Amino acid sequence: MKIALMDSGIGLLAAAAAVRRLRPDADLVLSSDPASMPWGPRTPEDVTARALAVARAAAEHRPDALIVACNTASVRALDALRAELEPGLPVIGTVPAIKPAAAAGGTVAIWATPLTTGSPYQRGLIRDFGGSAALTEVPCPGLADAVEHADEAGIQKALAAAAALTPPDAQAVVLGCTHYELVAERIRDAVQQPGRPPLVLHGSAGAVAAQALRRIGAEPAPSAEPSAGLVVLLGGRPAELPEAALAYQEGRRLAAVSSAR
Repeated sequence: MKIALMDSGIGLLAAAAAVRRLRPDADLVLSSDPASMPWGPRTPEDVTARALAVARAAAEHRPDALIVACNTASVRALDALRAELEPGLPVIGTVPAIKPAAAAGGTVAIWATPLTTGSPYQRGLIRDFGGSAALTEVPCPGLADAVEHADEAGIQKALAAAAALTPPDAQAVVLGCTHYELVAERIRDAVQQPGRPPLVLHGSAGAVAAQALRRIGAEPAPSAEPSAGLVVLLGGRPAELPEAALAYQEGRRLAAVSSAR
């Protein structure tokens, strides 16, 4: 089994780790273009062109499925990716976990990039799935970039700014950018209020990993023999995991399995 993942940068690590938890025996292809990050401020046409280039590079390795582990690419380029690659290659997009977060009711904060915050796409998800929950959109300028470069000072500054905009009675936070899942526990620490119930975080990595397996008719097998198969593509060229990826547990685990075999 071979699963490819694509993103502008290292945000795909969370979904890659989720795939490996469900199927440790899966070979992985990680395709990104960090030199062009961030994709959010780019035009839809530019995002689509870059997403197609990253996806084509991954498709050359003949994976069984392609996970678009990027919210921006899923919003702006998913139709184009599916039109070119399906049905031969199943393409699985990433959707912010607004529906499961809102299902429990209460106060929910949606952390997302400034361009996604307030966008027709996100507002549509809130309208369709918000139910009776009190949903607050929280823009997080600079957080994805800081995570991409493992910029500790930048991460801390962006977390503090977003936490200040988060309702103090928030019971849950939607991680509306795949990069945010790499600092999920730091988000929890920044938002958790003393004396309140533990904050619930809602990411998308586990859901897209499970959907990828469903699309190819595979069952989870978490006890399978781990695979060392890992291909990293940066701008379409073979490479090693970026140094910044090793700042996160997800990246270190991928590197450790690959080097151990």
